[in-house]
Amino acid sequence: MNMLASEVESYKEALLPLVPGYKAWCDTVVCTPYVLLPATVCVFKDTGVGVGAQNMSQFKSGAYTGEVSAEQLTDIGTEYVIIGHSERRELFGETDESVNKKLIAALDAPLCPIVCVGEKLEQREAGVTNDLVTKQVEEALTGITKEQLSRTIVAYEPVWAIGTGKTATPEDAQEVCCLIRNVIASLYSKDSADAVSILYGGSMNDKNAFDLLAQPDIDGGLIGGASLKPASFAVIINAANQ
Repeated sequence: MNMLASEVESYKEALLPLVPGYKAWCDTVVCTPYVLLPATVCVFKDTGVGVGAQNMSQFKSGAYTGEVSAEQLTDIGTEYVIIGHSERRELFGETDESVNKKLIAALDAPLCPIVCVGEKLEQREAGVTNDLVTKQVEEALTGITKEQLSRTIVAYEPVWAIGTGKTATPEDAQEVCCLIRNVIASLYSKDSADAVSILYGGSMNDKNAFDLLAQPDIDGGLIGGASLKPASFAVIINAANQ
């Protein structure tokens, strides 16, 4: 919940000159609060940078005051949506079941969903990370076809590393991202799993991005605070393009 619509243009002007090669192969997406989306879609039009929402409703329409549907997002030009972010799960009671329903609604819109999974510190310390993440992935993908999977992105974000400045080591992050890919392979096929982009989203920044992105099963980052600073975000984008 950062920035104003009036700041989007200056953000773009500060960011894009710093990432001349960002379209080499790395998909770059900016996900903003709802009220910034129209301005963001307009400002980033024809730049190659995608625009996404940070959340959406599982419902198509109706008496759900304050909610925003997938169709409403696509209608204004939104292409992506984050689903099941740890803050949505922790602060607003989202569950694996609601994540699955939102995923289905997003794919039907169609939007490109970025589905988040990850464990809390006490769960990691209890040694249940693998079981928990496996359950989250399996339940999120319930009823999702192989074709729909090909349009889905998965983000591993250890809750204990969100907004804390703490980051999983590259080896720890790789271990869980590899687990996620193996779970997807068991549900679909190895080829399908290999084609899914798996992101790491726990305090990735301009200092650690290169080492994290060098891991074989980390295909990109779900960037939080570092994305608010164009200079820092540019370093991460350029690291992804290497």
